[in-house]
Amino acid sequence: MLAGKFIVFEGIDGAGKTTQMQLLAEFLHNNDIPVLCTREPGGTQIGGRLREVLLDRSCHNMSHRTEAFLYAADRAQHVAEIVRPALNSGVTVLCDRFIYSTVAYQGWGRGMEIALLQQINELATDGLLPDAVVLLDIPVLVGLRRVLKHRSPDRLEVEQQAFFQRVREGYLEQAARLPKIFRVLRGDGAVEMVHRNILKTLSDL
Repeated sequence: MLAGKFIVFEGIDGAGKTTQMQLLAEFLHNNDIPVLCTREPGGTQIGGRLREVLLDRSCHNMSHRTEAFLYAADRAQHVAEIVRPALNSGVTVLCDRFIYSTVAYQGWGRGMEIALLQQINELATDGLLPDAVVLLDIPVLVGLRRVLKHRSPDRLEVEQQAFFQRVREGYLEQAARLPKIFRVLRGDGAVEMVHRNILKTLSDL
């Protein structure tokens, strides 16, 4: 039996996932709840190597299927090495991206078959699912402007606006199909306001 809570943060690039995840971690820590922050790809040493390849703009000719399998490989190592052991020890795990990113980016964004991606994810995670998914939804142009303001775009972030629009639609479609675990919030408000809304929507956990 898993003792800790598993909470995933999702959204298009620039949605504020990392900032909000860190704020939630601080809140939990201040309330004496053991918490671990991690991310995909790159939550393990092996995952870090895979992340370098996945986000390297020189790998522009990577096939969609290769991309999906590399994300799955990162996820398999991540769940086995980091996520499950932490949950089993009673730690609440906050994760920046999980299986829903693959469905949104490689499925809706790239046009890969959703059923295939779900099968890959099931193998990679051994069936592990989160207790809640916080989807920070923002307009595509707002997200892209945030990315360009803070860093040089990586291999995925240089995609066209239409790509990210499809990704956003993919997230919202998943949220509509899985209303029991998805908590959809506006991510383009003031940071503290978004944080308060996250605390409110997760109060049942």
